[in-house]
Amino acid sequence: MTGSECIFAVDLGTSGPKVAFVRMDGEVVGTRFEPVDLIIASGGGIEQDPKTWWRALGVASRALCRSYPELTAAVIGVGVTAQWSGTVPVGRDGEPLHNALIWMDDRGASATEAVFGSRVGIAGYKPHLLARWLRLTGGIPAHSGKDTLSHLLWFERDRPEIANRTTVYLEPKDWLNLKLTGRAAATHDSAVLYWLTDNRDPRKLRWDTSLIERAGVERHRLPELIAATDVVGALTDAAAAHLGLPKSVPVVGGTPDEQSAALGSGALAPGHGHLYVGTSAWITCHVGYKKTSVSSGIASLPGPLPDTYFVANVQETAGVSLQWLADKVLFHPWPTDGHPRNPDPDDPDLVSAPPDGSDLGRADPDRFAALDALAAQASPGSGGVIFTPWLNGERTPVDDHTIRAGWHHISIENDVADLVRAVFEGVAYNLRWLNETVQRFVGHDFPTLRIIGGGARSDVWCQIIADVLECPIERVAQPEGANLRGAAMLTGLALGRIDRAALPEMTTIDRVFIPTVAHRSLHHDRFQIFRSIYTANRRLHRHW
Repeated sequence: MTGSECIFAVDLGTSGPKVAFVRMDGEVVGTRFEPVDLIIASGGGIEQDPKTWWRALGVASRALCRSYPELTAAVIGVGVTAQWSGTVPVGRDGEPLHNALIWMDDRGASATEAVFGSRVGIAGYKPHLLARWLRLTGGIPAHSGKDTLSHLLWFERDRPEIANRTTVYLEPKDWLNLKLTGRAAATHDSAVLYWLTDNRDPRKLRWDTSLIERAGVERHRLPELIAATDVVGALTDAAAAHLGLPKSVPVVGGTPDEQSAALGSGALAPGHGHLYVGTSAWITCHVGYKKTSVSSGIASLPGPLPDTYFVANVQETAGVSLQWLADKVLFHPWPTDGHPRNPDPDDPDLVSAPPDGSDLGRADPDRFAALDALAAQASPGSGGVIFTPWLNGERTPVDDHTIRAGWHHISIENDVADLVRAVFEGVAYNLRWLNETVQRFVGHDFPTLRIIGGGARSDVWCQIIADVLECPIERVAQPEGANLRGAAMLTGLALGRIDRAALPEMTTIDRVFIPTVAHRSLHHDRFQIFRSIYTANRRLHRHW
């Protein structure tokens, strides 16, 4: 390790914060991660405690700084990226008044429908509101109730005792910046999902009074707006001590996770696409125009780089499907007496194995490596089994928060390997659906897609995705660090240490996965069945 300049990058994902030092050539050094739990609330609530974010960030950061003291001393700036479409109601002291509603929380659906919904309207929206929102913002809050504006409406309508005490509503990234600097501000790109900004000119993005009044949100609870490349402020003494970093280091505005991933993938030229597979998934690219597809829930929105738009969409569940499979099915703690109960690590009668007695969890401490091995044992097509990965509804390519996941067409001949591979393939089929929708939106096919995120570490999954999408998949080196790299790239650009033209050169390709021609017909047929499962069952799920 040398003492050359570096950026301290923070990536607050759904599973918890990751931190790393990123050199000015894009190398991600010494990643540390600290897990954070989800909090499940009744009625579709999925929350996290922002104070736990802050504590976990401190633990991860101090551990990193102890391991790399020379890089700690060389930090020239802090860049934060975080999960998007989350909401923290903040009091006068800068502390949260309620758990954060994260991007999976759909309790704002009814409040959103009360303002925007219409059974006789266009795509379920009141025509006059739809026209105005699309003209000014390029989008409108989804019926699912998971957008930031839906969260605001839920607080304003369903939790007035919280709303009345709220000084400002902040996205997760912007709340972390408040903790780091003492300044409450949102960046232009993070504020987009409030759906209350005039986005027609990304250089002059601002809150729009008419939208705010029509939505019924209090203007004084909305944050100051700055650019993603603006400096929010310097680390406070308390924040520097909490992180273990030098005092007074500048903190740049930063950007949400979709945007930092787009930067960190290196696919920065207009029309060059990338695929992210983490807890969720998306397929996106940069474009030079503002456009919206209400039917598919895709829009081009202001990006973190000046004068750019990026194609925004999100597939609700991707890697979380494997996490669910590992935690809740295959490796769930089972009592030796055969009676399931809540796991207790001090209970000697519990074993980490499936109920059939196979000790898969103990045989391989890396559960995801075990899933990879099982998926590789099954043949393409998973023995006829199809998995629909809608564990928490879907956003794009369909906006439907009521649909749910399931294995379909299981027979007595299928085994656990088929069921596991079906999960890998089911996520890939949904990605094909999304990819076709995105390609129609941008008006061209992607000749290749770069893949990033934790899911990209799986060779098995990368090959399945290449086969199903019928598209070469380029895996980026250090794929799980793309968001950290993207946050650092933006910070270096903002501080004048990196030239914009040099950004694509900071990312390298690790491996290219070529579609298997022999599997093309099989996956084409399976994909058609996958689509038909949604069509046949959507009304059933809606009235469950």
